[in-house]
Amino acid sequence: MIESRLSRFGFGFAMAIAMGLLVAPNTAIGQLYELRTYTTNEGKLDALNTRFRDHTVALFEKHGMKSLGYWVPSDGPTSENTLIYVIEHKDADAAKASWKAFMNDPEWKEVYAKSESSGPILAKAPEAVYMTTTDYSPTAGEITPDESAVYELRIYKTNEGKLANLDARFRDHTVRLFDRHGIQSIAYWHPTQEPDSNDTLIYLLRHDSAEAAKQSWSAFGSDEEWKKVAAESQKDGQFLRERPVAIYLKATDYSAMK
Repeated sequence: MIESRLSRFGFGFAMAIAMGLLVAPNTAIGQLYELRTYTTNEGKLDALNTRFRDHTVALFEKHGMKSLGYWVPSDGPTSENTLIYVIEHKDADAAKASWKAFMNDPEWKEVYAKSESSGPILAKAPEAVYMTTTDYSPTAGEITPDESAVYELRIYKTNEGKLANLDARFRDHTVRLFDRHGIQSIAYWHPTQEPDSNDTLIYLLRHDSAEAAKQSWSAFGSDEEWKKVAAESQKDGQFLRERPVAIYLKATDYSAMK
């Protein structure tokens, strides 16, 4: 399960009332991003997508929350019960104010009640990770909609004291090598809450298709420059303490990022 895999990585999830009113942790002034994962009861993913498509996205915008993208896993059991999305806030105070206003909006209360009339949509409270971008995260650019495109959410956990080294490798080498092999970098983030802020990198990639992703990763792994960089950067010890999480995603029909 995606949710258990995310939880296994130790993120400090803030949970509140049934629909997940979340209070952002304290963080430095600047753009704040929120990665949210929803798990539905059996057969309820379409109902959740309908609620987002017809109501939730517009209400987020109304209350100052910018939607970056909405995705479902592209295969496996979680493709039938999971929605993952990223929204943007001005800062932590804005996030707190926006969620409070959203949850108290009479329109949202009506939408929520009607959509849940035949039973709860969510199997549990949403999971959320608040994040800030790294200094090497690319500036948002034009993304041409493509039905065959797939996204990839990746989560890295480092050994103690190695996050800065991992960031340096991405900054100086990895992002450029991804581009060389047709892997589009969308964003790179660090969680804002300790201990995850000290050892976690979360990032989002885009591939032209599932087959393109497979070919790109094969070419990247075989790249002689990458092999040299990987070896030299870790001569004083391995960066990662466990295997990365990689989740392939398809954009929903209401996602701005496709």
